[in-house]
Amino acid sequence: MAHRDIPPFRVEHAKNEEKLTTDVIDVTCSPTTSGADSPTLRQLTAEEEKILWRKVDLRLMPILTIMYLFCFLDRGNIGNAKLQGLTSQLHLVGDEYNIALINVPAMGRRVSKAPASHIAYLNSLQSGLLLKRLRPSRWLPGITIAWGVVMTMMGIVKSYQQLVGVRICLGIAEAGLFPGIVYYLTLWYPRHMLQYRTGLFIGSASVAGLGAFSGLLAFGISFMSGAEGLEGWSWIFIIEGMATVVVGIIALFVLVDFPDTAKFLTEKERLFIIHKKKYDLSSVGEEERFALRHIWDAVTDWQVWMLSLVNMSIIGPLWGISLFLPSIIQGWAQASCVLGEFVINYTLCGAPSAIVLLLMAIWSDRIKMRSPFIVACLLMSLIGFAINITDAPTGAKYFGTFFCVVGHYAAFPGGITWLSNNMAGQYKRAVGIGLQGGMGMLAGAISSNVYRTQDAPRYILGHGIELMFVGLGLVSVPLTVLIYMGINTRRDRLRQELEGEEGGRKRVQYSVEELRTMGDRAPDFRYTL
Repeated sequence: MAHRDIPPFRVEHAKNEEKLTTDVIDVTCSPTTSGADSPTLRQLTAEEEKILWRKVDLRLMPILTIMYLFCFLDRGNIGNAKLQGLTSQLHLVGDEYNIALINVPAMGRRVSKAPASHIAYLNSLQSGLLLKRLRPSRWLPGITIAWGVVMTMMGIVKSYQQLVGVRICLGIAEAGLFPGIVYYLTLWYPRHMLQYRTGLFIGSASVAGLGAFSGLLAFGISFMSGAEGLEGWSWIFIIEGMATVVVGIIALFVLVDFPDTAKFLTEKERLFIIHKKKYDLSSVGEEERFALRHIWDAVTDWQVWMLSLVNMSIIGPLWGISLFLPSIIQGWAQASCVLGEFVINYTLCGAPSAIVLLLMAIWSDRIKMRSPFIVACLLMSLIGFAINITDAPTGAKYFGTFFCVVGHYAAFPGGITWLSNNMAGQYKRAVGIGLQGGMGMLAGAISSNVYRTQDAPRYILGHGIELMFVGLGLVSVPLTVLIYMGINTRRDRLRQELEGEEGGRKRVQYSVEELRTMGDRAPDFRYTL
């Protein structure tokens, strides 16, 4: 059946749910009755439900947070390795270090301007599909172990070419983790409980990564320089890579697959989560069987591309911030002083980012809205980049950078969660999240190339590009909201019109299969704004 807006409806559920899959359903002109409001869902009291979600949080979030933390650390530790002699021992000259860090080598001396790690992130498209088919408890730990092994091997590279090759492999291995975790959470939590959980594991990275934890760790490992004939930079890769492998192995035994197979839950709790998720988006549930059309449905869905623009407006500046941040910090602490760098970084980035991120995530879930918080964060970043592009003193730039960092880190979970909230159908959602993540990394690719050494200290080109991304978000977010509001309003108006016809006796019939196929275009679906 073609996707289109059709009159909202009330679905009369039969007792035998299996029979519903083939029955024709009467769609009347009465208000929508969601499965979430059906009596069968009230098997747990409010207190029991609160205890249940706390139990799920304690089982899922710690291991997912640790996995993402190590992904974050492994992705950025090449900067610490450079300080420990990477460039001198591998005889990197000219722009070879930058090329190894962000570019893919081509023939001869020519290089493409597409970062290797970011191109690898385009592989995030298939992460959700493989996670569903291969089981989360195997796929997510598996790719963690894979990039841990790659990171360990990076410690024994002997040439520029080997370094570039291993960096590409690292990007490919890491590509599936973030979209995989986001999609995995959608299989457990209702859509208006997602942003807080997404914010939890992203916040850990902002505290540990931006808080210079990686710098302190690398500083301690560097004292192993000379052991077994290896330099300090080698040991940074080897130790952190081995630690990642250990985390992946632990995750094999800790991570669980789906609610219906979770042994740490009682049967009553499993049934509650299954029912809660099944009717979270639609009165008849969402489609769970894979078909090739799910890929096409996601690729041709306007909201995937609009919210990809929103994500690009967040990811681009987020990557750029990490490149010009050291120049700001040098005005406040000596670059060689690891403790000083830790204090400045933690004060500027780590703690404030995590606090604002979690507060906004909780508030956003509570009022069931995403767009106002994204706009607020983009406005913060607008102020920050506007200050930094001027010839302001260091203190003012410190203030501006605070707004840049906090604004974009706090916006990050909302940009990702918004799309997952508004896509019905497990496989379509998996493809959509992957597409959005890949497009976001393209923005990161641009930001990685616009902060040039010769532009210091104002970085007019870099800050100008980031302001362009912020402007893109400030246009695309309101436009997306207007489109969502128009669709929601049209569906509500059609319901009201039909309710007034012949005392509400007009009926339209659809099968459950047709309604599930419609997904987020079904008549009773309402988009989150």
